[in-house]
Amino acid sequence: MKTSELRQRLQKDRPMVSITLRMPEDVVDDMKNIAPYLGFSGYQPLIRHYVGQGLRVDKERFARSDVQEFANILRRHGIDPIVIDQAMSELAQPH
Repeated sequence: MKTSELRQRLQKDRPMVSITLRMPEDVVDDMKNIAPYLGFSGYQPLIRHYVGQGLRVDKERFARSDVQEFANILRRHGIDPIVIDQAMSELAQPH
């Protein structure tokens, strides 16, 4: 995640939108019970945490697949695989 995006995500006053989500009662009850053990004030922050975790994983996975596809295109166009591998390695390093 880019530093600017991370800073924005850490702001406490980010705009929120209300949604309606239908879930089985027993799942909500389980989340209400487990939320305090995980340090959450209630089940809604826990849901946001779970959604955020999954979203970050998927965003990273799709970003990597786009970069990998771009690297494959460069290989097909005759760019030296060593140069591509070096660039991919550099990209993987923390900024």
